[in-house]
Amino acid sequence: MGVVAGLQQQAVDCEELGSPMYAELARLMVDDYELGGATADVLGSYEGHERDESIALPLLGAVHRLVLAGEAPELAGFYPSVGGVWDPVLGWEAFAQVLQSRAAELRATLLQPPQTNEVRRSVALYGGLLQLAHEVPLPVRLMEIGSSAGLNLRADHFNYNLTDGTSYGRADSPVVIEDAWSGREVPHAPLRIAERVGSDLAPVNALSEEGARTLTSYVWADQLERLTRLRGALTIAREVPADVRRADAVSFVRSLELSEGHLTVLWHSIMWSYLSKDEQSAVDTAMADLGAHATESTPLARLRLEPPGEWGDEFLVELDTWPGATRQVLGHADPHGQGMVWSS
Repeated sequence: MGVVAGLQQQAVDCEELGSPMYAELARLMVDDYELGGATADVLGSYEGHERDESIALPLLGAVHRLVLAGEAPELAGFYPSVGGVWDPVLGWEAFAQVLQSRAAELRATLLQPPQTNEVRRSVALYGGLLQLAHEVPLPVRLMEIGSSAGLNLRADHFNYNLTDGTSYGRADSPVVIEDAWSGREVPHAPLRIAERVGSDLAPVNALSEEGARTLTSYVWADQLERLTRLRGALTIAREVPADVRRADAVSFVRSLELSEGHLTVLWHSIMWSYLSKDEQSAVDTAMADLGAHATESTPLARLRLEPPGEWGDEFLVELDTWPGATRQVLGHADPHGQGMVWSS
């Protein structure tokens, strides 16, 4: 796609997902890149790289991290995440100054996959788990690939509110998700999570100051509601243990075992496109092999929020269950979990 096309697409995505500041920044970076400015100095060497179209997110995250750490005071006054007010003229001048002065440092971070760990994606996980618990009333062993810090492994400790006044989850939760979903009714089934285990190539320690800053840096700086949810989820992470291991997705899934009297659930969200075709095939094969051994007392499920094919505008909540190897499309949402609609 190329760097310019990637920045242009990122501008569209940010605008559609409610971040006018980052949409504007992405467009200003396009202009600056084409003029050979500071953006070109940072991103130019990645032109033609296999990930050149997605380079905007790690760059925006890296700059945000400097702001959060107090290392870019000239920019802090324009970042709402630290109390600033965005200004497209003065803010851009300060942003370009940071790109210029920290170019080498920023270039070194750009191939790290974004650690978004978006908390609102839990709507797909929690609603799907309630559907499973309604059908298979066993304690759940919740497993996740692409876990980042594993915040969504605590999805049952969030509070989900609907427009009709119905509420799900933990009533006193510091994470409150309004307008959580629409569509068909989701059952209020008892949900017991016996185990929470995730994996990531570079797991983030949600309990550390450094880890919290990393996660915060990937939230778009003008989306204060997302930042509030993240901070609430970090509080819950200190209360509810989860084991997030350093492992690739294929190795982790191949290591999974069934458990007598438990429902084993593999969950993943907006990470599938970061795997190669061979890795995707290996995960699919490993799940099918494990599912072939599932029984009524050792059931297996796979729940995911991912695009149905190549990256696009539609993201499906899909559920595979074993024994029986059945697949259902439960609903759809945008990549941040907004607009979650459960299918009838």
